[in-house]
Amino acid sequence: MEIFKYLEKYDYEQVVFCQDKTSGLKAIIAIHDTTLGPALGGCRMWTYATEEQAIEDALRLARGMTYKNAAAGLNLGGGKTVIIGDPFKDKNEEMFRALGRFIQGLNGRYITAEDVGTTVSDMDLIHEETNYVTGISPTFGSSGNPSPITAYGVYLGMKAAAKEAFGSDSLQGRTVSVQGLGNVAYTLCEYLYKEGAKLVVTDINQKAIDRVVNDFNA
Repeated sequence: MEIFKYLEKYDYEQVVFCQDKTSGLKAIIAIHDTTLGPALGGCRMWTYATEEQAIEDALRLARGMTYKNAAAGLNLGGGKTVIIGDPFKDKNEEMFRALGRFIQGLNGRYITAEDVGTTVSDMDLIHEETNYVTGISPTFGSSGNPSPITAYGVYLGMKAAAKEAFGSDSLQGRTVSVQGLGNVAYTLCEYLYKEGAKLVVTDINQKAIDRVVNDFNA
């Protein structure tokens, strides 16, 4: 990847490489655009095959957040963090506190939150070092896990699409395929199951598949 050509092509503002030897942190913070306000975007932890894949993911997701926040009418720009590592094996307290210090060093240009591979508890650790994080525990005055709200928004969007396509927003008896069964998708499957939809699901994690199959008869 010719990084500066890519940044120029899509008009990115900043990319920060974060390394902390003690905790093993290797992270990338991408800030795409802050025209409307500070960049907001979650922190993803994933086992990327290469560093280039991690960079590409951070850039792609940050740019998407710019459009997502603008479309929602928020005074926020787009950014994203990715951590290179296995979220089931490589996490430790100092890793997220170190990331919090890097975010604090951006002086409010970027605000993070949960994403794939991270949790409310991880955000609470980041909060130990910076206030530029959301989705932290309600005990700290925040909203906690955003996944249920996100799932509900997806569910309502599906019902609106069904009404446009079929003349009714009912999903009862409809077959719905769900690819990827993380926190958002699990709650979405619960909504769909309760409405009587037939679920067809897949994930790279067999345990996630088994959970949805057992809980929602997928």
